[in-house]
Amino acid sequence: MPQSHKIVYAIYLFCWLLLAIAPQYRDDWLLENLLVFLLLPLVLWFDRRYGFTLFALVLLLIFSLLHAIGAHYTYAEMRHFDTITAFFGFERNHFDRVVHFLYGLLLYRPILEMVTVVIGKSRTALFFTFSLIISVAALYEILEWLAAAILHPELGVAFLGTQGDIWDAQKDTLVAIIGGFINLIYFLIRFQSDKVD
Repeated sequence: MPQSHKIVYAIYLFCWLLLAIAPQYRDDWLLENLLVFLLLPLVLWFDRRYGFTLFALVLLLIFSLLHAIGAHYTYAEMRHFDTITAFFGFERNHFDRVVHFLYGLLLYRPILEMVTVVIGKSRTALFFTFSLIISVAALYEILEWLAAAILHPELGVAFLGTQGDIWDAQKDTLVAIIGGFINLIYFLIRFQSDKVD
């Protein structure tokens, strides 16, 4: 594994440990980090075996740090986003919505690199990656609801972060799809121009 990759992982672990100290709601923090505990070993294994590009790893780092911040404060109560909320006159804190959008925007590339190991560089890989973005976004909303309902019903609102919006899950999924779609269009254009050259 390149030294630059080790630095990226060290930055993440350092920030994650800092944000693990005195989170707003400890039980919520634990629920938010279940996927981290499951997926971080997979990311490390893939990087050792096949190797992410540094760019993809940095995108993954940015998203992971935003998730760690959301887990520390809860997505609905991320107070450092309150200035933006007040500036635009929003009725709710949209930090969670921004992170869902960035999920589609930032994680497309790392997922594409994983997919191309199996499928190869092709239009199929681009569309399959986009399908994974959509599927995981929808599945996350379902798992989030199930985790709150089964493991900690009393955390419902804090964990789900709906902030009174009955369509929160659908909107979160939509913005993730938009983030992924931007990537799909970008990579399709690049794919086409590479074929022409």
